[in-house]
This record gives sequence, structure tokens and C-alpha cells, in this order.
Amino acid sequence: MNRRILVVVGTPLPDTLTHALAGAYLEGVRGAGAEVRVIDLARDPIPDHPRVRDQLRVPRTDADLALDPDVARYLDDVLWADHLVVLHPQWWGTVPAALKAFIDRVFLSGGTFRYRERSAVSDRLLSGRTARVVMTMDSPRFWNRLVYRNAAETSLTRATLGYCGVKTIGVTRFSPVRFSDDAARGAWLDRVRHLGEKDAGASARRRRVAFPPAAERATVGA
Repeated sequence: MNRRILVVVGTPLPDTLTHALAGAYLEGVRGAGAEVRVIDLARDPIPDHPRVRDQLRVPRTDADLALDPDVARYLDDVLWADHLVVLHPQWWGTVPAALKAFIDRVFLSGGTFRYRERSAVSDRLLSGRTARVVMTMDSPRFWNRLVYRNAAETSLTRATLGYCGVKTIGVTRFSPVRFSDDAARGAWLDRVRHLGEKDAGASARRRRVAFPPAAERATVGA
């Protein structure tokens, strides 16, 4: 069975190096026969930040606030995928606000994780899936590690993906972008294309069914 890969381009700016890297990755996975869906936050709607608590969870009853149609579609893409790939530039030591808004509105309680009664441990509804993170930055890698403490990738891979049960299999950092030349960028594109071929050829791990209970599923797909 072909792998199902969701690619999230996490920048609000169009036609960037991040898009070029995403394009190279897509060449790799599509050439290897994977099924692919793409969410490009420079072209697709960026979810508004949540204004009420109900926007942080999947509706549990018909009386709850229905999901925004774009959010419902994005959540469906996440649940569909075996493998998630997030590409983003590093801004102010972390991810762009557009990507953070996507996370806040799509990685919902009851959809990607579920709180347990009287427990700090959650049910990880995305267990069995894998992820890859590709980021660009102007900071040297040693600076990102020693001064920023790898804040962007730690937040994304541990506090978000890991909390929901997704295992990150690789974090690739390209830097410094500001001083890179065509030869360096060409090498970066080749590397990401190879990562796409590698990911498409990997076997999808058996995973638990991650869809919400029957009472919630009708609203998720609305």
C-alpha cells in the first residue's frame, strides 16, 4: 500500500525557499508513488486564532460549536496521513504565527489527543504516524542550539507532534540562508528530494484508529 503523506508548508509568504524545498520533497515522494496532500499556508486559508474554548476541541455533541470548514478539512488531512512533513522558516527563534495558528486550531482535543480523567497523561490519537521537520534559518546551528535551545523544533516535535503520538524521524536544518549561494541551495534541494524518496519508500507502521467516536465523527467531516 502506498504511503499517505501530508506536506504542510508553514509560511504565509509565497514563492519562498521553503516552497522550493517543499517542491523538491514532493518530486521525491510523488516519483516514488506516494499519495500526497498539501497544505500551503501562503495560499490556503490560515485559521483565525481561537476566540472561544470550543474552538480548541472537536465538537462532542450537536449542541457544541461546529468546526470551521477549513479546520475540518485540515483535520481530515492530518487523520488521513501516515506521515506528516512540516517545512517552515525559523522566525524569532520559533515558527511563524501562521503555522502556530494552524497548530492551535487543527491539533484539537478529541481529534489528535484526548485528555484523561484525573491524569496528566493524554490518549495519543495520532499514534503510529511519523513526521519529518525541515526548517530554514539565518542563525548558525551552534547559535540555534546554545542560545535558542532548539526552541522551534523542540516545541514542534515534542510539545505538539509527540504529545499527539507522532514520532519525528528527522529534523533537517538549512542555514544560514542569508549567506547561501546557488550551489548551496541546489544541494539543499537535492537533499530534500532524496528525503522524499526515502519517506515514500518507508513502510507505514500499523496505527490505532484515530478518528473520534461516532458521535463526533459526523461533525468532523462537516
